[in-house]
Amino acid sequence: MLLPAQPSQSPVDANQDQFANPFGMDEDCRNCEALCATRTQVVHGYGDVGADFLVVGEAPDAGADGNGVPFTGGPAGERVLSILRRVGLCASRTDATEPDLDNVFLTNLTRCRHPDREPSEEEIGNCEPFLSAEIRMINPEILLPVGERALAHLVADYTRDDPADVSLPAVHGDRLRGRGFELLPMVDAATMSDEQADAFVHAFSELLGTDYRQTKGRRGR
Repeated sequence: MLLPAQPSQSPVDANQDQFANPFGMDEDCRNCEALCATRTQVVHGYGDVGADFLVVGEAPDAGADGNGVPFTGGPAGERVLSILRRVGLCASRTDATEPDLDNVFLTNLTRCRHPDREPSEEEIGNCEPFLSAEIRMINPEILLPVGERALAHLVADYTRDDPADVSLPAVHGDRLRGRGFELLPMVDAATMSDEQADAFVHAFSELLGTDYRQTKGRRGR
């Protein structure tokens, strides 16, 4: 398996002149043959490289596949951007193809879209080095998994909990202790109700009002 192109820079020196793929990861990845034939482009992470908050979905949808930016170009992504806007982390319109973000980074478990199915576990495994590298280089305080599969993988990789014991919507908006991070899970944005969106905004706003930053050698913002 080809590993993602390794950035030559730290998050401090990453190319923050651009929000799209600021770490210069492989934009022609060929690790998943079936997805190479169906994708428009590889959709790497987007946003603030010094972010405290890292939003992780399952896979690019049709809009993101076309725009090259996670959580854009469709109702589900606009729901997530609306929540970020309501808590002060997004300064642009929710239908922006290149949202103006502050202190938040958007990404997915997988980087390529198949129009007819969800990603396989093998495909998620192939993309794991990309996500792992983003998390390592950004070093966020809070991971925000969106949907069941993102939650299950982040719980497995970054907490001591059994993913079978943690599920949505039961933990929607709950703070989960991780290893070096906290998790703030969100239900699938494609099926999120207005009431669930309001509840998440309330939970997120409460978190922002706390001293959520952990002592782990972070640079000052």
